[in-house]
Amino acid sequence: MGQNLTLAAIRMFALTLSKIFKRLFQKVCVNEEGIQRLAQAIQEHPVVLLPSHRSYIDFLMMSYILYTYDLALPVIAAGMDFMGMKIVGELLRMSGAFFMRRTFRGNKLYWAIFAEYVKTMLRNGYAPVEFFVEGQRSRTCKTLTPKFGLLSVVMEPFFKGEVFDTYLVPVSISYERVLEESLYAYELLGVPKPKESTSGLIKARKILSDDFGSIHVFFGKPMSLRSLASGRLNRSQYNLVPRHLSQRPSEEIQKFISDVAYKVELQQIANMVLSPGVLIAAILLQNFPSLNFSLLVDKTIWLKELTEAFGGCLEWPDNMSASKVVRASIDLHSNIMKLADGEVILFENKPNDILTEDQVFIRAVTLLMCASYRNQMVNMYVRPALVVLACKMASSSSRDDVSSTFSFLRNLFSKEFIFFPGFEEKDFEEGSFLLSKCDIVHLTPLEIVITKNGEGTAMFLFKMFQPFLEGYQLAFMYLAEGVTDGWTEKQYISGVRSFVTQRILTGATQCYEALSSDMQKNTLASFVQLGIIKVRKSADSAIFTVDKQAMADVEGKLGLQMPGMKIPVARL
Repeated sequence: MGQNLTLAAIRMFALTLSKIFKRLFQKVCVNEEGIQRLAQAIQEHPVVLLPSHRSYIDFLMMSYILYTYDLALPVIAAGMDFMGMKIVGELLRMSGAFFMRRTFRGNKLYWAIFAEYVKTMLRNGYAPVEFFVEGQRSRTCKTLTPKFGLLSVVMEPFFKGEVFDTYLVPVSISYERVLEESLYAYELLGVPKPKESTSGLIKARKILSDDFGSIHVFFGKPMSLRSLASGRLNRSQYNLVPRHLSQRPSEEIQKFISDVAYKVELQQIANMVLSPGVLIAAILLQNFPSLNFSLLVDKTIWLKELTEAFGGCLEWPDNMSASKVVRASIDLHSNIMKLADGEVILFENKPNDILTEDQVFIRAVTLLMCASYRNQMVNMYVRPALVVLACKMASSSSRDDVSSTFSFLRNLFSKEFIFFPGFEEKDFEEGSFLLSKCDIVHLTPLEIVITKNGEGTAMFLFKMFQPFLEGYQLAFMYLAEGVTDGWTEKQYISGVRSFVTQRILTGATQCYEALSSDMQKNTLASFVQLGIIKVRKSADSAIFTVDKQAMADVEGKLGLQMPGMKIPVARL
């Protein structure tokens, strides 16, 4: 598993990456004050770099930037898949990668050795340790729910008093265009992921002729573990056990680790830099298959202002007119959208064509790629948007009813979006404040009402999150329409995908995003959390069953009424 940092290999790798990056990207932007803070932190205490994870380029870019600024190169936790790549695997090892299995389940010895290896590198201050708190690349470009295993390992030396402090540095990496965009869409639709191999890497060299726009890398403020734990954590429990012995963290420690992980991810989200293509994707998804170009420009300018009002960070060229900015983004994403006869088109939609399953798949690929760019902004919009959804779905405009509906939606979508645990009321107040500031809702101590001026914006926010709501409604309908007991996750994903495909073919829905395996897995996890689905472990896999009573309790809150359970399209 061990890394083997070699200066000669690093220099060769840096030279190669420099040539590749210049072919792929127009520019790479880095916040230099963040680099200066990182340089200072590396001199003081052990540092853990925690980048967002959207592409294989992430860890290469991180090492390349630190090399360029003459900072200590990180040692990087990499998947075991890379170790099997001829030449490349060894080159990665000599550039600081150490390899870990995807799962440690059932192998306590391997976990003990791996954890001790990581802690030794951290204690010795050998180099910054880097890993992805999301655990894997996000195929949807939404931030994934954090994983706590490796984070707990790097915190343990501080808990045991082996180091005075540890700095956690959130890093946000924003792509104007993601290299693996089409690969992700196919994976989400059930096409197996190709195995990492050197031959596959060589075959992929044709992408060097494409333009992938710009990258923004934002190094956040180092988070001191000592400051985060001050007044909250009692570390003395670790003094009761010899330091060389591993021990299971207490509930207090586990809660602390969880809170830090969510804090890191929320910082990553806050520091993301959005491109014009993200705004365009959000607009086109509400107006597919096509939209007039002039209207798209007007809507993009309006959404830019709204995004800035909500606190988003945008890259918008000052020396170009809005129409040129939009046109440049369309050209950059020409594999998804095209401009023809004054219309921006996502896909052809001839009135007399009979829709087939193959056409549904092709359209789904395009829409999922487009959705991956819109998803870069959903975590920024989720709180005000859920307040709007709650206003539309609540039984009345009273503050209590809207707040209760908001809490239900927040729990329902807890696997889709990142919320700080236990902050339901704060999230509701934050969303309401942003809407009130922009005159979208009128707040009183007893009521929340959408204003006349805010109806258009409220509808836009509603439609932005409608695919998520409708996707969960469709999954619920699938369960309600006679699913037999005792099925696996794989059977559930296949069943939901077939169910949604048939409803698209009959014109009952246009929610292509419900075909995504990511959404299907999230609905399953959410329904288990809500008690709609019960799970029991078997020798080989988890077996799921439906709780009919729990379904009856939830159906009204989802905006569905039995029998028939039709999605209330008019209301949406």
